[in-house]
Amino acid sequence: MNIQIFGVNKCFDTKKAERYFKERKIKYQYIDLSLKGLSKRELESVKGAVGIKALINEKSKDYAKSNLKNIINDSVKEEILLKNPMLYKTPIVRNGRQATVGYQPEIWKTWE
Repeated sequence: MNIQIFGVNKCFDTKKAERYFKERKIKYQYIDLSLKGLSKRELESVKGAVGIKALINEKSKDYAKSNLKNIINDSVKEEILLKNPMLYKTPIVRNGRQATVGYQPEIWKTWE
């Protein structure tokens, strides 16, 4: 198992995700989205697992500013997400080609 958790320190669900893996003594890599966003390949992988709509945090302060609501083209949405990682819904948890968005312990349990 190769777990990566993409999140922000202020996110309660990100902290819960970290605790979930710590309690089960499952090693994971934490990536702080406020410091470093997903790479283009990471975004492609996660998008393939969950879809682009699931990745976008419509409650984010940056959502209205980015005008994502009015953009139809997914490749344009991807470019905006790559430039502004604070638009992601968190946590994004990857296990190889599998991925989840948000706190999803019932899915993570199937990965063990």
